[in-house]
Amino acid sequence: MHDNIPDCFFCLNNPTFEGIIWRFAIDIVFLFILIRIIYFRYSKKPKFLFTFFLMGIMVFFICSMLGTVFLDMTFAFGLFAVFSILRFRTRNFSVMDMAYTFTIIGISLINSLRVLKFPLLGILIINIIIIVSAYILEEFLIKYRSECQSIIYDKLDLLKPEKKDKFLADISSRTGREVLKIKIVRINYKKKRALLDVYYKE
Repeated sequence: MHDNIPDCFFCLNNPTFEGIIWRFAIDIVFLFILIRIIYFRYSKKPKFLFTFFLMGIMVFFICSMLGTVFLDMTFAFGLFAVFSILRFRTRNFSVMDMAYTFTIIGISLINSLRVLKFPLLGILIINIIIIVSAYILEEFLIKYRSECQSIIYDKLDLLKPEKKDKFLADISSRTGREVLKIKIVRINYKKKRALLDVYYKE
């Protein structure tokens, strides 16, 4: 076994192992509040729940183990930076989802900082501040939020600027929803089709 790893690290009565488990319990509680209660309530996107929970768990344990074996914390923060700039290759992953991704990584990293001997009460207070901030921002910004849907559109003649009103009316009649704005992603002139991102009011 490596010299830097404490003897019998995985023994249940090992104070280091007990500390990680207690911090993991705190991490899970606040991840649940952030992901299941706040994020899901306002986004209604169940497909990301598994991803967010598993990401938070993995970041917590990786950073906890890095601190346990006394590796350079620069490596730990480097790992955090790599995670934070990852962008999922899906058109449905919005800026709001990325903000939650960054927050989940941040909470898991903060809850794993035993190596800095940060007081447990301080970690609880920081977690509460993050959760309350997310809730307040969601409540305050809910009226500005919109839902995006990608659709294939076949009337290319309506994409001209002078036919904007007819274009919006046609999209609204097809979808049956109030359209806030439309973004033209790409146009295939050969197939006479266009890929549009249509934003609706939630």
